[in-house]
Amino acid sequence: MKLVLFGATGMVGSRIATEASARGHQVVAVSRSGQSPVSGVTAAAADAADPAKVAELVAGADAVGSACVPPRDVSDPREPFLALNHSLVEGVREAGVHRLVIVGGAGTLEVAPGEAACDQPDFPEAYLPEALAHRDALTYLRTDVDDLDWTYISPAAEIGPGERTGEFRIGGDRMLTDAGGQSRISAEDYAMAFVDQLEMPVHPHGRMSVAY
Repeated sequence: MKLVLFGATGMVGSRIATEASARGHQVVAVSRSGQSPVSGVTAAAADAADPAKVAELVAGADAVGSACVPPRDVSDPREPFLALNHSLVEGVREAGVHRLVIVGGAGTLEVAPGEAACDQPDFPEAYLPEALAHRDALTYLRTDVDDLDWTYISPAAEIGPGERTGEFRIGGDRMLTDAGGQSRISAEDYAMAFVDQLEMPVHPHGRMSVAY
């Protein structure tokens, strides 16, 4: 499988590139810097906010992945992140690729029926803009993108570098927690779940979640 992965040099993206490459897939790692996150992976410099460049890079790919994140500066990330996702979808459509898998956010997961984590009064204020930006992107996919085979994968509430165990659970819109009430996943295990969905999609046109 040929995978073109945007945001490939970030904490999650680099692990997805590593996992996919280790499984024998042809990976094109796209980032603004054009650096390769792992040896043996082709690197390309581009901005996912440029639909023409997206179309050029993904032409002939079997699948497109996005590990892009909202801007993490003092600006409001919602409008630029939504515009980026619009451009990404536009470029994928133009190239005639149908499979799109996106690294999502955890703040939109439900902690009770119909109640998202990011809407709770104790949700960390520092993470709220990014959570709302991810919600905008998910809403866009659900309402306006019915012609692509997309999957939006939300991690657990806590995700960071760790071990590749292969032992995790897959869920839907509800936030998964362990026996101690914690919602956690390593970036390595998240990458496993991400590539699993690329190889054998079981959540088309929807959101799934990954946690221990």
